[in-house]
Amino acid sequence: MKRLAALIVLSVTAMPLCAQPAGLDALLEQIRESQSQASRINQEREQRFLRNKNEQAEQLRQAERELAAAKARADAARGRYDAQQREIAALKAQLKERAGDYVQVNAAVRQLAGELRSAAADSMLTAQFPERMDFLEDLASGTALPSLSELETLWFTLTQEMAESGKVVRFDTQIVDEHGARVQADVIRVGTFTAFAGDRYLTTSNEGRLLTALPRQPSGKLRRLAEAFARSDEPVAPVLVDPTRGSLLLLEGEKPDLGQRIRQGGLVGYVIIAIGVVGLLMALGQMVYLEAVGRRMRAQLRNLQSPRDDNPLGRVLRVFDDDPAHRDDDPELLELRLSEAVLREMPALERAQSILRLFAAAAPLLGLLGTVTGMIVTFQTITMFGTGDPKLMADGISQALVTTVQGLVVAIPLLFVNSLLATRARALVQILDEQSAGLLAQRLEVRRA
Repeated sequence: MKRLAALIVLSVTAMPLCAQPAGLDALLEQIRESQSQASRINQEREQRFLRNKNEQAEQLRQAERELAAAKARADAARGRYDAQQREIAALKAQLKERAGDYVQVNAAVRQLAGELRSAAADSMLTAQFPERMDFLEDLASGTALPSLSELETLWFTLTQEMAESGKVVRFDTQIVDEHGARVQADVIRVGTFTAFAGDRYLTTSNEGRLLTALPRQPSGKLRRLAEAFARSDEPVAPVLVDPTRGSLLLLEGEKPDLGQRIRQGGLVGYVIIAIGVVGLLMALGQMVYLEAVGRRMRAQLRNLQSPRDDNPLGRVLRVFDDDPAHRDDDPELLELRLSEAVLREMPALERAQSILRLFAAAAPLLGLLGTVTGMIVTFQTITMFGTGDPKLMADGISQALVTTVQGLVVAIPLLFVNSLLATRARALVQILDEQSAGLLAQRLEVRRA
């Protein structure tokens, strides 16, 4: 029934494409032809399906055969892999057994290369031979066993470090100056400790590959020493050696010079220095005056019969020559007149001594004042910032100590100078007293005769 219905549907569908039948016989004939045509189509389809099924079965069998072959190959490969793994394990065990102490030697070589690299990073020698840093870096961080050439190069680097540490070498290289610019310079290296270019001391940077001028150079004496060593052609010459490879030179450069010390004293320090300068100038002027007066008085002593007005002794001797009417006065009156003449000369001889004593007494007091103000600044800094950073308190402490030193430095010389002036003045006054007493005795003898 289903096949009949299908044929009817096909015939009805194909009817518009064909001519209308003339009668029922023609319709039946047409249906029969359609049925036979459909049967042929179905047979062809069944045959194609059977052919496809056979082909698929054959393909399935072919795929199964290939799968079996692939499994066989995989099993064989797995067997070979396992065999090779066992062989590799046996070879590793054999290598480890045969290597023996070479593994420990390898570890020792890595450790030695790392230590030598750390030492070379701070060595002045690296700036002359910068290529050794790359070799030591690769050898210290590598994982493969070092070759014979690498061991020989490591031995050569160690020997070079020891040999060059006792040499003074001059070489041309690029350095970084105080302003951060790279310049070409003639560098002198003293062992592995000190290097300088001209009068500029150098330190290492960039892991020793580059030499850099110290930001603050040491004192002028040390710089002149380096410059003299660079110019010297003698086989032996003095030179500064820094065993810390620049650390001590950096500390030396941080030391303040005289101008910075004076500035640390502040206003009180400037006042103390002004007092000292004024006092020394006054003392120098008075010393020159006393020396000139003493020289003229010694000349007058050699010629007492002709007194002159250019010295105190001559003016005392001329006391009686000015007015002959007083030559016959009483001895007491003569003594008073001589004493008056001596006292008239004493202020000029003792000039500046009182002000020098004042300066010598005031300078330590001003230093104490600077100490107190410096401590006040220090305590204020501690109140605001605490005691975590000692550098914050350095200004106040520096002012406290520097002003004390300034006060003592000014007071002590002024005391000695004042004592020297007083001694010199007393010696001249003593000459006046002796000569006036002699003049008085001479006049009394003449009068008694």
